[in-house]
Formats: sequence, structure tokens, C-alpha cells
Amino acid sequence: MRYLKLYNNYDFTIEKAEGVYIYDTDGNQYFDTFAGIGVLALGHSHPKVVKEISAKLERYAHTSNYFLDEDTEKVAKLITNQGEKVFFVNSGTEATELALKVIKKKIDGGKILFFSNSFHGRSLGALSVNGFPGIRDQFKPLLPDTLEAEFNDVDSLKETAANNPEIKAVFFEPLQGSGGVQPASPEFIAELKHQIAANDWILAVDEVQAGLYRTAKRYSYQHFDLKPDLVTVAKALGGGLPLGGVIMAGEMTEVLKPGDHGSTFAPNPLALRGAKVVLEELETMEASIAENGEYFLNRLKELDSEKIEEVRGIGLMLGIELKEVIPNLRDRAQSEGVLLNLVKGRIIRFLPALNITKDEIDELIEKLKKILA
Repeated sequence: MRYLKLYNNYDFTIEKAEGVYIYDTDGNQYFDTFAGIGVLALGHSHPKVVKEISAKLERYAHTSNYFLDEDTEKVAKLITNQGEKVFFVNSGTEATELALKVIKKKIDGGKILFFSNSFHGRSLGALSVNGFPGIRDQFKPLLPDTLEAEFNDVDSLKETAANNPEIKAVFFEPLQGSGGVQPASPEFIAELKHQIAANDWILAVDEVQAGLYRTAKRYSYQHFDLKPDLVTVAKALGGGLPLGGVIMAGEMTEVLKPGDHGSTFAPNPLALRGAKVVLEELETMEASIAENGEYFLNRLKELDSEKIEEVRGIGLMLGIELKEVIPNLRDRAQSEGVLLNLVKGRIIRFLPALNITKDEIDELIEKLKKILA
């Protein structure tokens, strides 16, 4: 096999995918509980998304950064507030890289704080603020002047801030995804806000996974009353195609000058059209996402299984933490027609299509009862 295999791929070939279901070439149907790892906000093959991207493709697929696509400003307005600006990139990792460049140019020295179990990408810059030692440390040395504190540990945050007055910025996931679908505690948020105000830190919030209505608000930081200077977005943004961005507020909008950053591909016209369709749909769905998220959370809490330690999350970004690793859990789920995404070994991460119905949630719960019996 000439493809370098770095993933534990499923052992079937996809024939088609629609809504919350994936179908293999043998005719089997699988319930997709993670929608392309949070990418397909409207599910697989949404008719309007397919129609609009196809129509754009018939006109052109790529133009380069020498042209300002007709959808660029439309999408920018859908993800920013008045006075903010966005620069588009191709992925969440690239968004992290750009945010780091903005920070480093702005602070001209100084240190950047990040937290354990935070995930911001796998490139060398992103690994420098990545709270997973197993995927980070083997590539050291990384960017200098980054510091790690313990997520949701107020004392760790206080101590790190007190011992490092050179900290000038902080990278933060209010609702950790790969870290286990773990929301920041109210006490931790209060201390973080105190440190930001007291030390004039730049706040960069990672909304790659939790943003764009996944938590029933446009951004997860809105649940925590944070006011970020930089916001990274990607995943669901491009309607299934690669697209990311960095949203800049206040002084951050003036940091980059022509030539400081660029991309051959971003923003790709097809991804922009997908973004426009998806975001316009999601703007009207906050109430339904909140309602179905609460319904899904309550149904998960009703699961009568001694294997479950905790159920948690916000909106339709939910997780089941198991008491211990269950061997072959993914295979067991597949045999029941369910595709599960496991993080940190014993946490089932749910990132379903945001237009999932209560009937589909009920169907999934019945399958989970068998899987976790």
C-alpha cells in the first residue's frame, strides 16, 4: 500500500452518505455520531449545500488570492461582529498558526499560556500550545516562550501567572473537544478573566470544534461571557470542504500588513459557497439546537449502564465518560450499526449533525443501550 497509513480506519468502503447515516458498499447502514468530526453541521449530502457548491463548481473551482470571491464578504459578515475582521485559511491548524503569528507580532516577545488537554492542531507552531504531551513532546524543540497550566485548576493558573509576569497572551478552549468534551468550570473562568484583566493578556479562543452553533450559540465562549481578541474557526465552516479563519477584534485587526500572511487556496470559492449556505441555515437553528441538545443530554443520562462515569457537554457537543476502557468498543458499536468516536481512550464524543431529530436521537439511544449493556 503506497498510502502512508496513520489512522485506524474503518474496515468498510462508503457507497453514499445522507443525513446522519453512512452506507457501505455491502448495503449496511451506520448511524454517524460525529459527522466528519464536527465538520458536517447539516449532515451528509445536504441537498442545498450540494446544489449550491455544484452550481459554483460549474462556474469555477479556484481562482487564487489575486481575486476577491463574491462570497468572501458575505461569509465574513456571518461569522463576525461589527468592527471585527476575519482572514480565511484552510483548516483549524492553519488558523492556530495565523493566530500565533498575530500574537507574536503584537507582543514582540513575552510568553504565551496554554492549558493541559487543549488541542489546537498538529503543526509545529500549533503543537507548541497543545496540551497533549504524547503528540507534542516527540517533536521538541518547538516554539519557545510557551507555558502550560492545568485546565480547570484555579491554583495552577494563579501560580503560573504569578511566576511568569512575561505572559502576554493565552490560548484557550472554553469547551475542550479532544480533551474529553470538558467545559471550563465557573471558578476557572472567573480566575482566567481576572488574570486577563489584571495583566492585559491577549485572549485567543479556539472555536474550531465548539464554535459555529455546535453549542446552540454562534460561539461557545458566549456561554462563559468571555471577550476574545482572536477567535479561530474551521471544521463546520466550509460545509464539508476545507476552510478556516481567524477573527480579529480591536487592535488585532491592525497587526497584519500585506505580505505578512497568505494562502494559495484560501478562501476557496467552493468552500465559501458551502459556508454561506451552512451559516445561513444555522443562524435560524439556535433554538432547535438548544432544545435537541438538552433532549439528547437527558436521554444519555437515562442510560442505565454501570460502565458510565459521567455524561456532560453543551448543546450538541456531548460526551460519555466511561469508568474504564471497554475493549473493542468501536467494533462492538459498528456491529450494532453505530459509528463512535472515542477520545482519551474512554470518552465517547458525540458531534452529530446539528439538524438531528428527536426520533434519530431516540434511535441512537436504543442502540447505545445494547452497546453499553
